[in-house]
Amino acid sequence: MAGGKIKKEKPQKGGSGPSNHHFQGGIPFHKSKGQHILKNPLLIDSIIQKSGIKSTDVILEIGPGTGNLTKKLLEAGKSVVAVELDPRMVLELQRRFQGTPYSNRLKVIQGDVLKCDLPYFDICVANIPYQISSPLTFKLLSHRPLFRCAVIMFQREFAMRLVAQPGDTLYCRLSVNTQLLARVNHLLKVGRNNFRPPPKVDSSVVRIEPRKPLPPVNFKEWDGLVRICFNRKNKTLGSLFRQKTVLSLLEKNFKTLQALQLTPDGSSDDAEISLCVSALGDTLGDMSMDRDEVKDDDDVEMDDGDTKTSEFKDKVLSVLKLGGFEDKRSSKLTQTDFMHLLSLFNKAGIHFS
Repeated sequence: MAGGKIKKEKPQKGGSGPSNHHFQGGIPFHKSKGQHILKNPLLIDSIIQKSGIKSTDVILEIGPGTGNLTKKLLEAGKSVVAVELDPRMVLELQRRFQGTPYSNRLKVIQGDVLKCDLPYFDICVANIPYQISSPLTFKLLSHRPLFRCAVIMFQREFAMRLVAQPGDTLYCRLSVNTQLLARVNHLLKVGRNNFRPPPKVDSSVVRIEPRKPLPPVNFKEWDGLVRICFNRKNKTLGSLFRQKTVLSLLEKNFKTLQALQLTPDGSSDDAEISLCVSALGDTLGDMSMDRDEVKDDDDVEMDDGDTKTSEFKDKVLSVLKLGGFEDKRSSKLTQTDFMHLLSLFNKAGIHFS
């Protein structure tokens, strides 16, 4: 377990303790805290082999638990930095490797991986608590200097969203934002019985390689556009950009920038890029928040009663027509399509941040 809150367990009547506790070496594992320890040595060996670890690598492990994967990482790389929230697991790791040749090559950081500053590392290999999947992914991608790759165990559905392509059912904002920043590949399907205790869902191992250099895009602008487009990913863009809430937001940005005579600068330094990339994960929320089946006030289209508002609406729609996007759907658009659309809007003075 590497993220989230440690809660004190209330003893059950009868003194037997909670029924969802599983033990290894006398330590109870708590499903509610995302503690599912890899128990299959063949699977661990396969993860190590597919990670491509070099003997000179500093390896980041998140949620090491009792150290089954940690031991193999220490055998393969130069050193391991393990981030663990649960103090019981920290003590178990220290006991396990104390007095061994690995003890001076293992550094254990006790804390919440989402809140602590990560040190330098070349590669990340981890079996993480699934509830921190999205924010952790973007925290890693915001880390500087960029690492070579991350090989991470995710919940199966989350993993398939990460690698989804245009036209796939699971293609969503998570897919687009992640693939903007990294090359993502599915490596392994992992059944729930490879863990102790077994989770309720199957898992997958995914390889994430940060893009170097990053694409030349303003990440705040990008996220603003993509958020609107995936609000209803199966509606046409022409329909989406006729919605009252969307047009009001864009017109407000347009008037503000005109009044200040400003244009959002596409260039950013490393610190600003890091903050923006990390924020992409903060705003994703639930990975299943595609809202095509939801009906609410966002679907109300702007009427043409106000002449100035109508002119701005025409301006927005003319951009969509210029790029041939009016009848296209976000669920089918590629990274290149989104970049082209953002460029057309920006050239017309329409901005998303």
